[in-house]
Amino acid sequence: MSFLLERDALNGKSGSGFMTINGENHEMFGMKKFQSDAEFQEADFKVVGTTLVQKKTTGVSLTGTMTIYYGSPYFLKLLQTYLKTGKLPYFTMQITNDDPGSSVGTQTVAFYNVKLQKLPVAILDADSDFLEMEVAFSYTNIEVLDWFKDPEQLG
Repeated sequence: MSFLLERDALNGKSGSGFMTINGENHEMFGMKKFQSDAEFQEADFKVVGTTLVQKKTTGVSLTGTMTIYYGSPYFLKLLQTYLKTGKLPYFTMQITNDDPGSSVGTQTVAFYNVKLQKLPVAILDADSDFLEMEVAFSYTNIEVLDWFKDPEQLG
């Protein structure tokens, strides 16, 4: 019988993130949560002779969000560049899942042509012990630099 053992469930805290802006690498030290999504766009495909409506994939939208602790200057600098020049700088991100307790290994994904979509500019919150901000972004391509492998028990 094949099933996932608990030791191979990935710890969500084990990993890292980096971004490259204008050729400079910055560790995303205050990252709390990161998620990127590929949402497939579909169109109805209808054929005479059947009432079945099929779905044809016509594209994909690549977007994501990250929650980081407030205090990183990098994203606000991108906004300031846009406001001064009219050009929004693109950047690259790299996210690595690396749980040494799991036999599935490490996976690293690079995100290219990342562009900000939504960015908090300033935050105050009397009820918060830690200020957090959610940043929304889009990107145009990915590359998987390292892939997970099957758990040892399935090999």
